[in-house]
Parts: sequence; structure tokens; C-alpha cells
Amino acid sequence: MSGHSKWHTIKHKKGAADAKRGKVFTRIIKELTVAARAGGGDPDSNPRLRTVIADAKAVNMPADNIKRAIQRGTGELPGVSYEEVTYEAYGPGGVAIMIETLTDNRNRTVGEMRHILTKGGGNLAETNSVAWMFEKKGYIVLEKTKVEEEKLMAAAIDAGADDMRDDDDNWEIVTPPDAYQPVLDAVKALGVEPAAAEIAMVPQNYIKLEGKAAQQMVKLMEALEDHEDTKKVWSNADIEEKEIEASLA
Repeated sequence: MSGHSKWHTIKHKKGAADAKRGKVFTRIIKELTVAARAGGGDPDSNPRLRTVIADAKAVNMPADNIKRAIQRGTGELPGVSYEEVTYEAYGPGGVAIMIETLTDNRNRTVGEMRHILTKGGGNLAETNSVAWMFEKKGYIVLEKTKVEEEKLMAAAIDAGADDMRDDDDNWEIVTPPDAYQPVLDAVKALGVEPAAAEIAMVPQNYIKLEGKAAQQMVKLMEALEDHEDTKKVWSNADIEEKEIEASLA
């Protein structure tokens, strides 16, 4: 899982999220609205909403913004109706890509995604052509220097994690989706903040990219993630840290 974790942890270290805080807020507001519409506005009985609220607080979103987004979802306030659409695609070197979006105009979004992919050396794929390569899992990454292996493993497994893996400078924890929050809480109880934590579409296999294809893929991932309708982007590309740093420099 080296490509996946390094993509997230390097962006985390470079402060990319802070640089794009406005776009992060926009995405989370959409997610809050959709989660509240689907499962109600009470986070105690809506686990999905509870997770998004935690994401909002992690980027210091004001409480009033969170409240208004939830109220738009429950219908207490008027607002735009967003639709969840997942696109499947191929990238440079034949890697598989999953793009989760929240959109108020499906036709506009698919056209813009097609344009980004074509420009970046990829193309849209047919439904279910790459989805079978991914599994939905809880995914938590921690820097090795911040936590002891035995303590972390014991806490994670006791809370329901499937596996803990060694990825160079990081520990990767994989969980069933319903165990994600308990495991995340157990990890944070150790006094360590994860470098990345999310419900992820985890690839079953990876394709190694190097050189031009690797840097082209990083730029494509950046462009897809930068789109205002994008929620998450996943791929099975395995890219070395030096290639990612060169592309993001």
C-alpha cells in the first residue's frame, strides 16, 4: 500500500490541505448536507454524519457552518440538492482510478472529469470495469516516530482492526468499515494524531509507476482532487516518494 499512504502523508506534510482550505470547506459542507439528508441530523444515530463532523472539526470549520450544512440536509434550511456519483477510469500506465463526487449537475461533472482525464493521459471507463479491483475499508496511517509498534497493534486489533502493515516510515492500519471509528478512537487514545484517516477504497493489487508515467499520474490525481465536485480519488498506482515530491514541488 506504499503508493497510497505516501500520497496522503506527503501532501499532509507539505500543508496542501491548509493551502486549499476554501475547497476543503466546500467539500465537507456538501458531505454534511448529503449525510444529514440520508440519515438524519443527529450524529449519535447517524455514524456517517458523525464521521464528517469530525472531519469538519479537524480542519477548524466554524460550528455555525457545520450546523447550517446539516440543517440544509434535513430540510430545516433551503439548499442545493447534491447527488453522489462515482466515476471509474484508467490513468497513465493502465492504473485503475475511482473518483467519488458530490454534484448538483451530473452532466457538467462527467464532462469536466472526462476533460481532466484526457488531458492527464487517462480516460473514463465503463461502470464496474475497475470497481471490482477495490474494497471499501477503514484506513489509518501513523508515522512510526510517534507511536510504539506493540502499543499501537494491541489497541488497533482489540478495537477491531483487520491488519497493521509496515510501510517504510509509517504504520498502516486497515479495518472493516464499521470498525473504522472504534479503531480511530483507540488510536487517538494513545495520544497520537494520524497522518491520514478515512474510509477508503483500497486496491487489491498495485501497479508500479516510474519516471514520466509516475509524475503524469501524480499531476492527474492532483487535478482530479482539485475539482470542486470531487469528494475522494483512489487509484492502484504505486509511486515512489521521490516521484511524488518531484511532481508536487
